[in-house]
Amino acid sequence: MLTKINPKLPMRDKAVTKHFYLINLSFKELGDYDKYLIVGKDNIEIHFFEFKKLDPKKNYGQVYIRANEIDKLYQSLLDNKTSIHPNGNLEIKPWGQKEFALLDPDNNLLTFGESI
Repeated sequence: MLTKINPKLPMRDKAVTKHFYLINLSFKELGDYDKYLIVGKDNIEIHFFEFKKLDPKKNYGQVYIRANEIDKLYQSLLDNKTSIHPNGNLEIKPWGQKEFALLDPDNNLLTFGESI
């Protein structure tokens, strides 16, 4: 039986990725290996693999993260000066989710959503 999913996303520079997730998004480091990084927050984990030749403009990595208290989360990111995607401001979507999105240093798209 399936119990959980942990997305794997590309990263060019582990130190930059680690800083973004730990400092900007308040994740915790769960594992740091030669060319691999695992971060987590609350009930989610995101894994990263080294891909030095990644062209961020051609990266289509995406994760949809379910959240609660999304207004509070959004405000905490703004307070922390974390850039929100230009087309990803907090809003209610036609499919019944309140969502916002941001890009990490490698252009992996992180969309956060809460059912309304």
